[in-house]
Amino acid sequence: MSDFPLQLPLIQSAAKDVRTHTDRRPKVALVLGSGLGSYADTLDDKLVVPYDAIGGMPVSKIVGHAGNLVFGKVGGLEVVAMQGRVHLYEGHPAADIVFGVRLMRELGADTLLITNAAGGCGDGMVAGDLMCITDHLNLTGRNCLEGPNEEAFGPRFPDMSTAYDPGLGEIAGEVAKAQGFELRRGVYAGLLGPTYETPAEIRMLKGMGADAVGMSTVLEVIAARHMGMRVLGVSCITNLAAGIAKHALSHDEVTETATRVRSQFVGLLSGVLERVGATSE
Repeated sequence: MSDFPLQLPLIQSAAKDVRTHTDRRPKVALVLGSGLGSYADTLDDKLVVPYDAIGGMPVSKIVGHAGNLVFGKVGGLEVVAMQGRVHLYEGHPAADIVFGVRLMRELGADTLLITNAAGGCGDGMVAGDLMCITDHLNLTGRNCLEGPNEEAFGPRFPDMSTAYDPGLGEIAGEVAKAQGFELRRGVYAGLLGPTYETPAEIRMLKGMGADAVGMSTVLEVIAARHMGMRVLGVSCITNLAAGIAKHALSHDEVTETATRVRSQFVGLLSGVLERVGATSE
């Protein structure tokens, strides 16, 4: 048996499982990270499909990741949201990490809004900032496109020069300004985890151009771009990284900060989705 089993039949089978619950066709897909999953509860006309009801859908055991696929609307725009995601550090293969994004694309979404909780290492970053991701560093040591290429998903060698859509980033900045806050911009470094970085590693990452660091997102964005999706990434800076923060790092701090800025985060995502819906009509 191949180390890289074909994903398309698994994704198509999972989509059939979802279709036993709903025939809605979302335009935009959302991935909601640690402490941010509650955004899905704000959707209009909400319908919840538990991951456990979807064949092949991996389920995270990490606190703050509910494990639901949530359909709904924002200003009339059909969306589907992942409440929680799995991570490489949990022992999942790279194909599992991107299963949900591939499924949402199969269900109809052509745009991805992806979020995460991240440690801030950029100059002037403070806990509670929201950062529009302009580019990323994939330092996980893995790539979800390893193995035979599945042409139904995309080309063997996908271009990543504009992994994060500049137009969507501009919309996000305008929405934030209209709502009275500054949306930071910067590069996200994705690492394997589960340990937080050492101060020396943070100094290295800053030297490589990173402004925020986390344990997710990069593989999902690679899969999305492989399938031709437009991507907007937003990091919630839930803590300052090691060597910058004056205290030990903890997951409790991550979820507490995400909860504190929830209303601002909800406002930003809703505003962006309303703009996207207006331009797609």
